Amino acid sequence: MKILFCLLGLFLPLSAATKKINVLFAIADDQSWPYATAYGNPLAKTPAFDQIATRGVLFNQAFCAAPQCSPSRAAILTGRQIWQLQEAGVHASNFPIEYTSYPEVLSQAGYHVGYTGKPWGPGNHQINGRTLNPAGEKWNQHSLTPPTKNISKVDYTENFKSFYNAKAKDQPFCFWYGATEPHRDYSFGSGNSLNHQDPNQVNVPAFLPDTAIVRQDLLDFAFEIEWFDKHLSQMLGFLESRGELDNTLVIVTADNGMPFPRAKANLYEHGTHVPLAMSLGSQFKSGLRVNTPVSLAQIAPTILELLSIGKPKTMLTNSLRPLLMGEAMAQNVFTGRERHTHARFDNLAYPCRAIRTERYLLIHNIKPERWPAGAPPFSHDIDPSPSKDEVLKKEDEWFDLAVSKRSEFELFDLKKDPFAMKNLTQNPEYESLFNQLKQTLHQQLKQDGDPRFNDFGDIFESYPRYSPMRPELGGFAEKSQYNSKYLQKGQILPKLK
Repeated sequence: MKILFCLLGLFLPLSAATKKINVLFAIADDQSWPYATAYGNPLAKTPAFDQIATRGVLFNQAFCAAPQCSPSRAAILTGRQIWQLQEAGVHASNFPIEYTSYPEVLSQAGYHVGYTGKPWGPGNHQINGRTLNPAGEKWNQHSLTPPTKNISKVDYTENFKSFYNAKAKDQPFCFWYGATEPHRDYSFGSGNSLNHQDPNQVNVPAFLPDTAIVRQDLLDFAFEIEWFDKHLSQMLGFLESRGELDNTLVIVTADNGMPFPRAKANLYEHGTHVPLAMSLGSQFKSGLRVNTPVSLAQIAPTILELLSIGKPKTMLTNSLRPLLMGEAMAQNVFTGRERHTHARFDNLAYPCRAIRTERYLLIHNIKPERWPAGAPPFSHDIDPSPSKDEVLKKEDEWFDLAVSKRSEFELFDLKKDPFAMKNLTQNPEYESLFNQLKQTLHQQLKQDGDPRFNDFGDIFESYPRYSPMRPELGGFAEKSQYNSKYLQKGQILPKLK
């Protein structure tokens, strides 16, 4: 890897040494795209996110690579899809050292690199030889008294200031602000302090029951989004006071969707569709709104191109620079999911892949015989919450939407069905579209070397999990170990391009 960095450095354009553009990457933990005021949703007030959207570019259709923390973050860092990341494409596994992250590239280019809060994870980045997290050096030394017991004690803002003050004069920086909010758990009732919201007026997504408990849970979710945004606002103010804001590429997003049933850990809209705004002084057209679907897996090459630093060969996605400059750029987005928690016998995954156009979503559930949310009655792939309890307490429409087995293919017209509730695969009016999207999805996955579409998909079942296991589910339950049952004789991964 050191050789790669050295060779990379030989080809850096001279502009990289003179521009000295900084990078502030701010990532919320579990926030679906509607929940920012720049998108017109009043549930949470997000003035810092809105500031970046106004100063720069707001993406209306941005999608994470996977609806789970660590695979999504690995894709952001490396510019690769989850099916091109081996163990890092599975939640809570490890991070192969051959996949270079953009902070590692910038560190070798002379940047001061670090993070506060949550970086890549959960998982084990050290077992493959990394001494630092792929997001950089940790800056978590400052703490505070949070407004609730379930909000992190990490003082993100003070840690950013300490990081900034530790850099050499005129040295550019690359900082990863990774809040742990609005990840579960929430303090029930904390959202009542949001005086701008009446619990009786909260709009509940159609895939959840409209009850007082769910509305309260959504308010508590909003409270934590505002905490994330508050620290971002303080960081932006600090940069402005130092005369650095106009020279800093600011990117604000979330790793995956909201931690509610049928959202996080699902390829439906509220699982993969995330907020995204970027600004860089006057270099972008202020107030630009982009409707083209984009992937967070394109973040790494975008950063490197904007900084005039060549990307390593391991980064496979293309840059979003044309869209940032107001140019046309047609593309579809591909998303995927493998194992989330230990939720099934033998620690098996619920593998699925999807293609998202501006209007349509097609999901391929590769193992439809498995339970999508985990073996009943546990449904461990849904985060524990008051909303989960509401959904699972009786077998009704919302129960089925969250946990019942699904068709192998699901097609949604999101213009007519924004909450992805009505599967159109059996509708003859959509037959041609279904076949076209299915062909495009499968061709792309085969081209990408996805093991699931190149006859060795069981390799995903073998990858270790470094988070807690559940022996009560039966079968393989060895933490931090590979499951040799799914390492077939002679089976090897192809050399991915």
